[in-house]
Amino acid sequence: MLEKENVKVRAHSLVAKFVQPVKIGSKLGSVSLLIPYSIADWDGLLMGEPAAVNRTGFTDPRFRASLIIAGSPAGNAAELRQYRLENPTSTNIGISLSIRVPIGEYFEDKLINLGSNRFVFRPQAGMIHYWGKWSFELTGSVFIYTRNPAFFNNSDRRQKPTFTIQSHLVKQFRKGSWLSLSAGYGLGGESIISGQEAGDFRSNLLVSASYSFLIAKRQGLKLTYVRADALEDIGADTHNFILAWFISFN
Repeated sequence: MLEKENVKVRAHSLVAKFVQPVKIGSKLGSVSLLIPYSIADWDGLLMGEPAAVNRTGFTDPRFRASLIIAGSPAGNAAELRQYRLENPTSTNIGISLSIRVPIGEYFEDKLINLGSNRFVFRPQAGMIHYWGKWSFELTGSVFIYTRNPAFFNNSDRRQKPTFTIQSHLVKQFRKGSWLSLSAGYGLGGESIISGQEAGDFRSNLLVSASYSFLIAKRQGLKLTYVRADALEDIGADTHNFILAWFISFN
């Protein structure tokens, strides 16, 4: 397998996300679709030699379905706000499944791609506890990867699951604004290339902060900073700045 070292990545992404709340009997859930488009540049050392590459196109979209199995009853936005007013201290327990679909840009003769040419399944379970204007969320999940039969250099790539845990502390303010602090940890995800273990066990720590506020009755902005640190020799240390614009149709 080719070795990449001291790689720097500069990426700009435009993401469209559609979310639809759903009722399943007396339970509240949602379905969402995320479609990302990226312009990214990589430069670093490839087998000890300087190299650079640019990729522009769609990355793999993600479909997600979630369900609250205990806690808030099903209802529209107004009903849920009323429930929160009547129950300032409450706990929700939920489950979800996200699927990353391999239709993003992918070239089997290239080592670096925007798409992954494989499905990624992410079952997740967690809880969120509300008290007044505060909430705390704790979730655990596992990333399950299918086989990529057309990996670089006519090889076959499999990957062991990645296990993650993450938490979010959120404070609500007036007029629909909120601030959150988050932390997460993931480990695993070793690759097996054409039957040979790649020795790329990963252990990563992630912290982030977000602030969201309304700019109109049904529109708002969210500003996010995300820092990821690799705790092993394999992995990436990254700093990400995200600006999101959202519209509510409820």
